[in-house]
Amino acid sequence: MSEEVLDELNLQQYNPSDEGRHRLIPAVRNCRKAELSSSFLSKSHWEVVASAMTSNPSHLRELSLSENQSLTDARLKLLSSAMMHPNCRLETLRLWDCRLSEISCDSLASALRSNPSHLRVLELIQNQLKDPAVKLLCSGLESLNCQLETLRLSDCSLSEISCNSLASALRSNPSHLRVLDLSYISLEDPGVKQLCGALQDPLCKLETLRWLHSSQKPNLPPS
Repeated sequence: MSEEVLDELNLQQYNPSDEGRHRLIPAVRNCRKAELSSSFLSKSHWEVVASAMTSNPSHLRELSLSENQSLTDARLKLLSSAMMHPNCRLETLRLWDCRLSEISCDSLASALRSNPSHLRVLELIQNQLKDPAVKLLCSGLESLNCQLETLRLSDCSLSEISCNSLASALRSNPSHLRVLDLSYISLEDPGVKQLCGALQDPLCKLETLRWLHSSQKPNLPPS
């Protein structure tokens, strides 16, 4: 593993013991895709993941950390700092159901504003984000350095204020966002009006807007 680059490391596939996880996590340094969802990671594990993102060269392009209740604000700040490192080439980050706070969203926004920012896909599905957290996240989307193309906020219970923040991000110059997923969110009329107004703006380059009713919600695990 010290020389070979692996396509994927999937801890869910192996379901290792604590000792097995301790032995497998360092392999993240030599992976293009790491699936670490639903895994309890210790402080040292998070440090290894951050190190993999900043190594020279860094092979990691896709990272899934969904349903990780050990993802504290401090640990997300560590990962966000790694994303801001010049060696980091991470393109996809999945953080489904991680109970993200305002502080965590501020850290993510800083990563989106970094130069260069390589992140293209950010999935924050099933995180009950508050208005201040969404506003901070959108401030990152509005940055000239942000290259994010896909943002998934399904099942996040967004309010009118949050929709206003998203609408502002869609009008930003330039806006690189092409896919916005707001499925399974019961949007009120004022929120919908805000978003539709942004879609009519010539600066908005959005190509796909997903908005499925909650009655169509499937019972699927993060992927």
